[in-house]
Amino acid sequence: MFIVSLISGTNSPGLDPALCSSLRNAWGGGDLVWLSRGEAAEFPVEEVPENRWDVWKDCQALGVDLNVLPAVGRRKKMLLADMDSTLIQQECVDELAEEAGVGERVADITARAMNGELEFEAALRERVGLLKDLPVAVIGKVLAERITYTPGGKALVATMKANGAFAILVSGGFTAFTEDVAATLGFDKHRANTLLVENGKLTGEVAEPILGRDAKIASLREQAQRLQMAETDVVAVGDGANDLGMLGLAGLGVALHAKPSVQEQCDIRVNHGDLSALLYLQGYSKDEFVTD
Repeated sequence: MFIVSLISGTNSPGLDPALCSSLRNAWGGGDLVWLSRGEAAEFPVEEVPENRWDVWKDCQALGVDLNVLPAVGRRKKMLLADMDSTLIQQECVDELAEEAGVGERVADITARAMNGELEFEAALRERVGLLKDLPVAVIGKVLAERITYTPGGKALVATMKANGAFAILVSGGFTAFTEDVAATLGFDKHRANTLLVENGKLTGEVAEPILGRDAKIASLREQAQRLQMAETDVVAVGDGANDLGMLGLAGLGVALHAKPSVQEQCDIRVNHGDLSALLYLQGYSKDEFVTD
């Protein structure tokens, strides 16, 4: 048994009941359930529809995320989340580069690395090298003035934790940022790379080994084993090529506003909704969200 999930985008006119009903009828689905009227609905089907991706494209044009996922074991016991361009709306290294006067150059490297065109570790070393001699105090300035949170993040973490889940922030970015973001959103644990500092300035180097794609996979496996749960009990979310490993390993891997090359390799895609979509995908209704 599978669940067909329909979630409207934050900037779309809303989820049309007629669209949901006609799709359910066309696919021979079961009862339509509204998780949030005008925003999220779902219905069961016996098999994954053959024209799923054709219909997906039509829904994308309407600002609606259509996903089909297994009905069994939907509510996950662990959240493993990327930070840059996922929980926050920026890439921290790009924001630091703007302050250092090398913003355009670093942003280009970041975009190529996140789309899988460059090897992540080498690209990170190159970008950090361009930040040499930047005062470490600039990090606090960037956090205060440049970083904004993706809507739905607090509700995602709080709701899953209220239902017994463990939340981990694992980033190819920097601990100087994940520490603040993890505390703000209520994560239980965070992992990231460490920028090296000397005499109050960045040295242009990052501590080795670099946390990249393989380290994210390792984090998922290690934490699942420590918490005595299966890898299928994990929901992972990310947007870049270095997230593909954990997205493929998790029971529910969600590509959130992801790079084109990442979307091509992920079955569960959220292009229009925010982080609250991960709760709808797990079958939570809006009145179950924890928002305090």
